[in-house]
Amino acid sequence: MAGNAGRAGQSVASRTLAVLGAFDAAHRALTLTEIAQRADLPVPTAHRLVRELVAWGALVRRPDNAFVIGRRLWDLGLLAPIQSGLREVAAPFMQDLYAATLATVHLAVREGTQVLYLDRLSGRTSVPVVSRVGSRLPLHSTGVGKVLLAHAPDDIRHAVLSDLHPVTRHTIVAPGVLDRQLRQIRQQGYATTVEEMTLGACSVAVPVRVDDYVVAALGIVVPALGRNKASLVAAAQVAAASIGRTAR
Repeated sequence: MAGNAGRAGQSVASRTLAVLGAFDAAHRALTLTEIAQRADLPVPTAHRLVRELVAWGALVRRPDNAFVIGRRLWDLGLLAPIQSGLREVAAPFMQDLYAATLATVHLAVREGTQVLYLDRLSGRTSVPVVSRVGSRLPLHSTGVGKVLLAHAPDDIRHAVLSDLHPVTRHTIVAPGVLDRQLRQIRQQGYATTVEEMTLGACSVAVPVRVDDYVVAALGIVVPALGRNKASLVAAAQVAAASIGRTAR
């Protein structure tokens, strides 16, 4: 009740944002009661706001009466400069990289202590890939994430290194080991993973630089690296350099 009393003085916009903020990667579908609880709002207030959001297209009500994020929010998200500008610039070079490798190609940026996937081209080979456009995954267990973490500010690296958790049995969770790997990534200009995010999937990733600043990472996901690693890294670096030059 104390939490609801605290909400009483908030604006309608704040309450609406609280409803939308109830959804995250671990809570993609919520009932009205769950939304009210997570938004710290009375159920009648949540019901009124949810009804308006459904009418506008921000939320969709499923047959089981759970609510999910609607297409209207996705369309708005695509208008964000980091989404539309970088994705549009990168698209032709990602297509070239896909044509050269026939592998899944990722474009990603760092969002806090997570990696946010801006675009993905699915490869022809059967490789388990858990990322989707708009999804967020850990920095420490993905190829693109390691590149972004290697070039992140010190406080971000410290936060990630102090809270490592295994995703698979191959995920690096020893801070010292990962820190050494991050230094190596900065020196050699690319990162690799071997089944650290998903069993049966390996990756290489390289930074996308604009005026010496790392703005994104470009990654390739394959079943195994082996002798193809050097050629995959080279192809990714050519594409990343082209994206960086065009984005200036």
